[in-house]
Amino acid sequence: MSFTVFLGNLPTWVTADDIQSWLASESMVADAIKVIRNPETQESKGFAFIDAPNQEEMQAIILRFDRAPLEGRLLRANQAQPPKPRGPAQPADRGFQGLKRRKRGKGPSDGAKSAFATELAKVL
Repeated sequence: MSFTVFLGNLPTWVTADDIQSWLASESMVADAIKVIRNPETQESKGFAFIDAPNQEEMQAIILRFDRAPLEGRLLRANQAQPPKPRGPAQPADRGFQGLKRRKRGKGPSDGAKSAFATELAKVL
């Protein structure tokens, strides 16, 4: 069983060392801390994962940091959810690939021109 805490709504300047020092000042222990960063810019995405050694430590971290104020914002802390499995994309998630293609030159009613197309043809 995993004892991972999701810590969110962090300012972008927060590092794993900052979180480690916060935990140490509260006499809490973490096995690992991972601040999630944008791979291109290396800027923090504003959340981190803290691996606690056991259930009790995980609950203590959540109780201490959930809704804790930091720079005018409230931190969020809760038990991390396992990642969703990545499978084939659902039709709604497929973007343009999920759209049916129409034949060129055909409008919504099998060849009937819209009012806009008729006016455009007059101008051209």
